[in-house]
Amino acid sequence: MSEKTKKPLKRRIFDIIQIGNKDDVISRFFDWFIVIVIILNILTVFLETFDELESFTTLFRVIEIVTVFIFCIEYILRIWTADYLYPKKRGLSAKLRFLWSFDGIVDLLTILPFFFLEGFIVFRMLRVVRIFHLFRVNAHYDSFHVITTVLVEKKNQIISSVFIIIVLMLASSLGIYSVEHEAQPEAFSNAFSGIWWSVSTLLTVGYGDIYPITVIGKLMAICIAFLGVGVVAIPTGIISAGFVEQYTKNQHSDVKFSDINEVGEILIDKNSEFKGMRVREASEKYNMRILVILRGDLTVVPMDELKMRQNDILIVKSEKLVKE
Repeated sequence: MSEKTKKPLKRRIFDIIQIGNKDDVISRFFDWFIVIVIILNILTVFLETFDELESFTTLFRVIEIVTVFIFCIEYILRIWTADYLYPKKRGLSAKLRFLWSFDGIVDLLTILPFFFLEGFIVFRMLRVVRIFHLFRVNAHYDSFHVITTVLVEKKNQIISSVFIIIVLMLASSLGIYSVEHEAQPEAFSNAFSGIWWSVSTLLTVGYGDIYPITVIGKLMAICIAFLGVGVVAIPTGIISAGFVEQYTKNQHSDVKFSDINEVGEILIDKNSEFKGMRVREASEKYNMRILVILRGDLTVVPMDELKMRQNDILIVKSEKLVKE
């Protein structure tokens, strides 16, 4: 087979195994097929732990062999087509880039336990990594994709709120140790022993296996419990606001503007025809004037050669703008 023939075949396989191509029937079938294989593989791992189902061990083993074989074929194909996944890299460089990516590592750790299951305990523990293969299912649904997008966009705020929780946790554990150590030397033997109590109190779990008995300790527990309500509300509010913001953006991304003479807003997502287009090209093609590009937390006044990227929001003004 000539090199000219190989390239279209390789490209076609890449298009099929990539997630989210809704217009390609074969690609959509492959996506659902992999989802079923992943769920079947993980379900088998869970069912194998039941002693009552020991008579089905042979069946579970056959299912595991078949599903892992499918994972191996998919893994090899993704390595082979890595050139198209990372077009800026070529040959070995693109393949290594995939191998060190999150998907590449999870795919590899999903396969390894099958071959080394009887070896070291670390390989047997890697069976748990198969659960992370379910993240592949996440990519098939736009509603699940919103969760990932929100967490990425709000990561700085979430990290800040987690940092506040850690500071309050350490402060409360030191405080409760100071007032309860003499009264309960076994329960609060050191500052670290108070961390379990502070976590259960701050996060409003309240197991009650360790609790203060002194008056000062009880007063401190009341204050920490009230703080815990606010601490839990901080990341919850951030994520909730992110969901509202993301759904609003998604609604605008499908809006059609027709015969308007005022300012409009267009979200550039991964499927937008504006993605990668330069300001001058978009202005000439759609007969519109681009006033501002919102790029994350930045407000960009566009120049003629500015390239538009995914997740940008265009604030445009046009006498006639039709977005297909």
